Amino acid sequence: MNLRTSTSPRQSIGQMLKELRPGTFLTLESRLPRGGSLQARKLSTGAVQFYWRYSHQGSTSREPIGTYDPLAPPRKLEATTKGYSVSAALEKCDLLAKTHAERVNTGGLKIAKQEEREKFAAAAQAVVAKQAQTLGKLLETYVSHLKAQQRRSHYDAYSIFELHVKEAWPKRWAMPAADVTPEHVLDMLRKLIEGGKGRTANKLRSYLRAAYQCAIDVRSTASIPVAFKSFNVIYNPVAQTKREGKFDRADKRPLTLEELRAYWLLIHDVPDVAGAALRIHLLTGGQRIEQLVRLRWQDVTDDRITIFDGKGRPGGQGPRPHTLPLIERAASAFATLTREGEYVLSTSHGKKPISQSSLSKWAHEVVKDSIDGFQLKRIRSGVETILAANGVSRELRGHLQSHGQTGVQARHYDGHDYMPEKRNALELLSRLLTLKGRSRGEPNNRSSGNQRLRSKS
Repeated sequence: MNLRTSTSPRQSIGQMLKELRPGTFLTLESRLPRGGSLQARKLSTGAVQFYWRYSHQGSTSREPIGTYDPLAPPRKLEATTKGYSVSAALEKCDLLAKTHAERVNTGGLKIAKQEEREKFAAAAQAVVAKQAQTLGKLLETYVSHLKAQQRRSHYDAYSIFELHVKEAWPKRWAMPAADVTPEHVLDMLRKLIEGGKGRTANKLRSYLRAAYQCAIDVRSTASIPVAFKSFNVIYNPVAQTKREGKFDRADKRPLTLEELRAYWLLIHDVPDVAGAALRIHLLTGGQRIEQLVRLRWQDVTDDRITIFDGKGRPGGQGPRPHTLPLIERAASAFATLTREGEYVLSTSHGKKPISQSSLSKWAHEVVKDSIDGFQLKRIRSGVETILAANGVSRELRGHLQSHGQTGVQARHYDGHDYMPEKRNALELLSRLLTLKGRSRGEPNNRSSGNQRLRSKS
């Protein structure tokens, strides 16, 4: 019978399906317009399952459609939440027959269904993979990348990510990296700024932006690890936020000559590693603390030391060796240390270096309230300021403190090591720390000595 045109009462069709024995098939429509037939079969659970029965290359197959919903409106052509009416099942048969006809020369419905299942599985797998490639994992990958490049900033990046993303925003940490928006980033930055940590907010923004840029540039830059590719990042959400420039003006008020002299008197007789470390830091010209604390014994001789400066180095380039002469007072500070293990400034017999915070803590414990607003970073700017005031050129100060050395001329053409000039500058610093009176024009005979400190053209 043709159910599309049948005038049989609805209950007669329902009665046939109700009385159908479990495991047997009932053909409800044997000749569909596009081919095949509609069949029903009662399952062991009592539910009635619809099938589209069709033939392909001599083989007969049945494609499940769905269960019969006896309460569905007879003329409804879409499935309900509970199943299909007979009319809806016929519509489904028509769609399946159409798909089969379109693919009849390439495998028919079975191949089409297989491709659909594979496509669905791939999409599901992509969703799972995306969920696994979280913001936290991206940031951890970036920290590992910095560490592999021997960039000291990996310590700072790790600490900021742990405190201000993982702990402060655990849901953001666990969300897919590719789903992070500029609004998400701004929320994190705003929380820091409102908490009085504007400088930290800018640093977090810089590290976040760099991490996302690695995930983008991995498709064009071979030196970026392939691990970044799996995050499928197509745009940088951090790049669409603005940096708060007012927070970059960090307080680096240089210590005055009088304050540096007071500081020298305070640390002059401090014993053990603490005293030696503080004196070495000052007498080598206020080198960057993060580089100085990692000084190795293998890089120390009787008259010089070599630290490694990774600041401002492009990705893939290792730290630049930075060699400094040891004046007599600095050499005396080294002489108080026991030469053991790998690291010079250590409280673990050279096994591990002291931390930056340890050196800063020691300095504050010695200074206490003797110097107003004391910060260890003010040593570096203080040294440069008094050397500048006493005739040491900008170029030589750059060679002494390892800054401004990234130009083409400095990298490729200037082969002079500036060791004599740097030694003279450090000797001048040592004299200034122990002289009394004003710095500029103090001893009348200093001008000839300063003339030697100027870099030669």
